[in-house]
Amino acid sequence: VPMADGGEGTMDALLAAVGGRIHEAVVTGPLGKPAKAPFGILADGTAVIEMAKASGFELVPAARRDPTVTTTYGTGELIEAALDFECRRFIVGIGGSATCDAGIGAAQALGVKILKEDGSGVGFGGGELVTIARIDVSTIDPRVRDAQVLVAGDVKNPLYGPYGAAHVFAPQKGASPEQVFLLEQGLIHFADVVHRDLGIDVSELSGGGAAGGLGAGLVAFLHATIRPGVELVMEAVGLRDKVRGADLVITGEGQVDAQSVYGKVPGGVAGLACEYGVKTIVIAGKLGDGYEQLYDSGISEMYALETIAGSLDAAINRPIPSIKEAASRIATKLRAW
Repeated sequence: VPMADGGEGTMDALLAAVGGRIHEAVVTGPLGKPAKAPFGILADGTAVIEMAKASGFELVPAARRDPTVTTTYGTGELIEAALDFECRRFIVGIGGSATCDAGIGAAQALGVKILKEDGSGVGFGGGELVTIARIDVSTIDPRVRDAQVLVAGDVKNPLYGPYGAAHVFAPQKGASPEQVFLLEQGLIHFADVVHRDLGIDVSELSGGGAAGGLGAGLVAFLHATIRPGVELVMEAVGLRDKVRGADLVITGEGQVDAQSVYGKVPGGVAGLACEYGVKTIVIAGKLGDGYEQLYDSGISEMYALETIAGSLDAAINRPIPSIKEAASRIATKLRAW
């Protein structure tokens, strides 16, 4: 059963579940250079956008990762491309971002004016958030006004604060401590301007800090609704019906850690399986800090390919033998059950 949580793979999982087609557009990548990015249109006309395809972490070379300059502009362009296909319902997966610009780039691509004191538009990147003086949504693409936008998030973090986008995620995207401070001030300022100019409070929004604040931005600019991506995908693939009556569920993730309980695939799948008294086993690439919390969510066993292979590099370079060995160990365990 294909599964995802709003991050990479969400489009493929939904297309596999309900059918549809993949289209491609040339968009502005996270560093401002042109890039090709796919988007899906499901059989019912719903557009599926993965922000990671246009504004993702993997699109930025390690040496150039800097969320003060990376932009979500290309994500807005993907939404524009889907609008051209007359899509009016959107599922936007926002995992795997390279950005921390609160979605101002995406908003600009859709026609929103985000202005400095002198009336000029702000530039790309989270470093520009502190320069915002005024937001004018009257110029937004009118087709968006009739659209329903569901945000498939994979975390519940708020926009700012100790658990917000800057402090928790920006260092992973290349931000220095000084840049984290700048981004934090920018996100606070962004929330204040949005509240003043648009009358929407995104300061404590659950999931607002996802994708560097894109969650909050989509709520502010597109009146989107944030939902756990894993729940959206579980519904689309009919996972509840498949788990009901099963003897065992096996699921996985690249790295299982404390975050896996909050909106990630293993925690979501295990929670559903628990409702029916079905055991869940996880095969992970690596067990990170706080992985033990998953035992409390109903997971019975966890197998790490890193441990089986002897090192993380070995597991990454030759995963299949380690997965086979994990499966063999699971089979042995089943005999004991």
